Amino acid sequence: MMTTSRRAALVGLAAAAFAAGACGSASAQAIKSDLPDLVIGDPAAAVTIEEFASLTCSHCATFHNTVYPALKKAYIDTGKVKLIYRDFPINELSVGAALLTRCNNGAQRENLVGALFKTQETWSGPGRSPLVELYKIGQQVGFPQAEMEKCLSDEILFAAIVAQRDEYEAKYKIQGTPTFFINGKLMEGRADMAGFDKALAPLIKK
Repeated sequence: MMTTSRRAALVGLAAAAFAAGACGSASAQAIKSDLPDLVIGDPAAAVTIEEFASLTCSHCATFHNTVYPALKKAYIDTGKVKLIYRDFPINELSVGAALLTRCNNGAQRENLVGALFKTQETWSGPGRSPLVELYKIGQQVGFPQAEMEKCLSDEILFAAIVAQRDEYEAKYKIQGTPTFFINGKLMEGRADMAGFDKALAPLIKK
């Protein structure tokens, strides 16, 4: 679990690596971790899939780019299932990327999560210029750079994402990403379409 000093280091990295302007001080305010969920699908759906993912995780990108479209078409768009996407950043860059998705109160969060997974290799990895690429991705969904600069310099929100990740780790005992829970039960086996069909079959009313 991340220590207080680790959180402080991550907040400092937010200022150094992601912010284009001067950062405010996080120390003067209490860190909150009750950030709103990203719920995809009918909130009243009887079946809930909780996904814990990191935007720099290659396995998470594989799921979102190859499995998620079919899962969404078969179960989410039909009202049978809702998916709750939860940020579980595994490194500093993934915290910054998660921060970007929450710009403008998360108005484009679903679109940005999808775009970041689709373009992961362009902004995450050796020799990349993540800040430049993140700005490009944000602009594609209509965010002005000035707005992104302000958002990415929000130390309070950055710290809240890390604090929420700590809480998830303690509560759910997350061992890696992506991790899925279906109606509160850890999904075992492969997170491919066959695996979801098998796990969901007993829960879906015909």
